[in-house]
Amino acid sequence: MRQFTAVVNPTAGGSTGAAALLALARLLREAGAELHTEYSRSLAHARELAREAGRRGRVVLAVGGDGIAGGIGGALSGTGATLGLVPAGRGNDFARALGLPADPAALARILLHNEPRPVDTIEVESAVHDRAVVLGSVYAGVDALANRHANRSRLLRGSASYYAGGLRAVTGWRAARYRVTVDGEEHTHTGYTVVAANSGYYGSGRVIAPDARVDDGVLEIVMIADAPRRLFFSLMNDLRTGAHVHRPQVRILRGKEIRILADRDVPYGADGEVEAVLPVTLRVLPGALRVLR
Repeated sequence: MRQFTAVVNPTAGGSTGAAALLALARLLREAGAELHTEYSRSLAHARELAREAGRRGRVVLAVGGDGIAGGIGGALSGTGATLGLVPAGRGNDFARALGLPADPAALARILLHNEPRPVDTIEVESAVHDRAVVLGSVYAGVDALANRHANRSRLLRGSASYYAGGLRAVTGWRAARYRVTVDGEEHTHTGYTVVAANSGYYGSGRVIAPDARVDDGVLEIVMIADAPRRLFFSLMNDLRTGAHVHRPQVRILRGKEIRILADRDVPYGADGEVEAVLPVTLRVLPGALRVLR
C-alpha cells in the first residue's frame, strides 16, 4: 500500500487547502494507506518538504493551487519521485489538464490504484533564477500583470479574481515589442503576451492552448498581437473555449527551447506566480515528472 506525504498550502483558495484534504485523507486511510501531513510556511519550504518525502520513497501530494503544484512538481522533476495533486486553489489549471476529478472518492481511487505516468516539465532560466522548473505554462505580458492583481485580490475568488485582474491590467497596458526565438529561429511580435504552454489551461480554466499536451515533448507558444481593447476583450472571451486560436491576431508556434525578450521590463509569470521580468529562456524537459492521473 502506498505511503503519502501531503504538503499543504494552508492559504490556498481562501484557506481551503486543509479542508480539501480532510475527506480525501479519511478515504486513503480507510483503504490502508499511510498519510502524513506537512503544512508549508512558504513555497520554498514546500519544495524542501517535497524533496525530503520523495527521497524517502513516499508519494508527495501537493494540496493547494497551481502555485504549490508547480513549486512541488518542479522540485520533484527529474528525481524519480511520484507526485499526486489535490486541487484546492483558485485556478487548479494543471489538475484540470490532467483530468483530475474534484470528487474526493474518485480522486482517492486514482491516488491509490493508478500507476504513475510521465509528464513534461519546463525549465526556466533568467537573470533572477539560475534554474527553476515549473509545470503548466510561462506567460510574459498583460496576463502576468493580471495574475499579479488576481493574487492580491482579497474580495474576489477564482475566475472572478482573474477577470477583475485582467480588466485592471489591460486598461493600462501598451503593446510590447517582443523577440521570440523558437528552436533557434527568431520571430518578432508586438502585442499583449507570449505564452509558452505545457498545459492547455491557465488563468482559472481559460483554454490558452487547446492543442497543448503535457506529455508530447514540446511547448505551444501562443502570441496575441496588438489589437483595439474592444477586440481584445472579445478575444479574451474566446479563451473560454479556445476559439481565439482562429483569430488573425493569434499566432501559434511549437518548440522545445524558447527565449523571450522585449523592449522594456515586461513581467512574466509561471504556474500562478509572477517571477520576474524578461528576458527568460525556457526548455521542455520531456517525461521528467511522474504523476498519478
